[in-house]
Amino acid sequence: MRTQSDPILVSMRSGLSAWAQGCGLLTLLFLMLATVMLPVRGQEEYSRPVTAAPQPEDIGDSYQLPAVQHVAPRSTWWYAVDVVLLFAALVAAALVAHRWRRRWMVVTITVASLAYFGFFRQGCVCPIGAIQNVAAAIADPTLAVPFVVVLFFLLPLIAALLVGRVFCSGVCPLGAIQDLAVLWPVQLPRAVDRWGGMLKYLYLAAALWFAVQPAGERDFIICRFDPFVGFFRLSGSAWMLLLGGGLLVLGMFVGRPYCRFLCPYGGLLAIVSRYALKSVCITPDEELDCGLCAESCPFGAIRNLRADRADCMACARCFAHCPRQQVKWGEIELVEIENTKPIQLRTPLAPVEAKT
Repeated sequence: MRTQSDPILVSMRSGLSAWAQGCGLLTLLFLMLATVMLPVRGQEEYSRPVTAAPQPEDIGDSYQLPAVQHVAPRSTWWYAVDVVLLFAALVAAALVAHRWRRRWMVVTITVASLAYFGFFRQGCVCPIGAIQNVAAAIADPTLAVPFVVVLFFLLPLIAALLVGRVFCSGVCPLGAIQDLAVLWPVQLPRAVDRWGGMLKYLYLAAALWFAVQPAGERDFIICRFDPFVGFFRLSGSAWMLLLGGGLLVLGMFVGRPYCRFLCPYGGLLAIVSRYALKSVCITPDEELDCGLCAESCPFGAIRNLRADRADCMACARCFAHCPRQQVKWGEIELVEIENTKPIQLRTPLAPVEAKT
């Protein structure tokens, strides 16, 4: 019978307490979003006065008003496809991180997500930009957030609470395009990761501030300064394309600089993933503490020979460097030194004379 001071019971209580705190955070956020999505009462329909456009009598008798054109809305079933594919990608990434543990599977998810959510959907709807939509709707009761935007905002956070930051592994198109650029990563000093990582929380605070301003002053700076959307849409200002290209070049040596130091949604995921029910583990079973995985992570997310809950992006690079994982795959065989027999030499070695 276990006592109240049993370390196993203490560890279980600590884990359940952290899990309950994480669930409480998401429940509060969900209730706030539910109020945002309710139909807005008393909202007046906006109609532009016809006299705002030039009239024939203002220009001449031969002038004809052009036909009013509207952008055709995207079909509802396409938004359903977006949500289903996001959910499927999150599930696949979670299975790879916790069961299948193969890097090539993560690369497959990365390429597929980049092709669909990046180039085909042109980076929209995006969970990162959805932060602003949700914040603006909470601050302004005349706004309502589309259900698909709410799902894109919540699903990666729920996944992070359950299994860690699997959205960052290869599902996010902004992370995917950077991950494919990692070629010769270098390990940054811990101080650079720690203090540089604070920038994303400052960026998050600034984005929320501009999003909750009155309609005339509101600005969605995350979308306006997205460094990679220009590549997805094959257009954009020259300086934003140069910024995105510069981040990709830097990302050849510093793994995912935007994700680690600037992504505001990554800051939210880092907070939620601290309470993950099942975090990413480097080894499939028993920890060896051999340190072979420490240099394999290009994101500085392995600390004290363990994957850091907040910073691990579930990229699966460290798995192949773990001897326990290689044994699991049948690539190597571990031998206990205590049970090995000494080697018997057929021809005794001649004694070596000491030189004077």
